[in-house]
Amino acid sequence: MIRKFLIAATLAAMTMTAAACNTVRGVGEDLESAADAVDEET
Repeated sequence: MIRKFLIAATLAAMTMTAAACNTVRGVGEDLESAADAVDEET
């Protein structure tokens, strides 16, 4: 019983970590594109 819980908790943690990485990457790309747009206007 405890082993199943630990496996489920580990999988949940890995999923959340992967989702967080994708979100941070997306924010970085958005900031980069915004900075490029500002550079083009100046």
